Amino acid sequence: QLQLVEFGGGLVQPGGSLRLSCALSGFTLDYFAIGWFRQAPGKEREGVSCISSSGSSTNYADSVKGRFTISKDNAKNTVYLQMTSLKPEDTALYYCAAEDFSTSMYCGTRHEEYDVWGQGTQVTVSS
Repeated sequence: QLQLVEFGGGLVQPGGSLRLSCALSGFTLDYFAIGWFRQAPGKEREGVSCISSSGSSTNYADSVKGRFTISKDNAKNTVYLQMTSLKPEDTALYYCAAEDFSTSMYCGTRHEEYDVWGQGTQVTVSS
C-alpha cells in the first residue's frame, strides 16, 4: 500500500528557508509523479509544485516561482520542496500527493488529479 509522509515544516521568520520532505513507502518513487499542495485556513487547497515520475518535468505556481525548488531522490524514495525567501502568505498546511500518470513526462497541478495523500506538515511564516 502506497503511503506518503511529509516532514520538515515549522515556524520560520519572513525571508527564511525550509526544506520539506515527502517520503514514500510501499512503492518505488520511479513510477509516481508527486505534487505539493497547500491549504491555508479558510482557503481552498492550491497547487504549489509538482515533479513527473521521470523527474524531467516540473511545474510551479506563479506565487512561488523563483523561491521554491522541487527535487527527487529515487534512491531515498523521497521528494523535496526547498522553500526560500518565505513570506507570511506562504503559511499553510503543506501536503504531498502521488499519482501514476500514464506518461512519465507529466505531473498534475490540480489536486483532483491525485489519489494518494499524506497527512500534511504545517509551515508558519511569522516574525
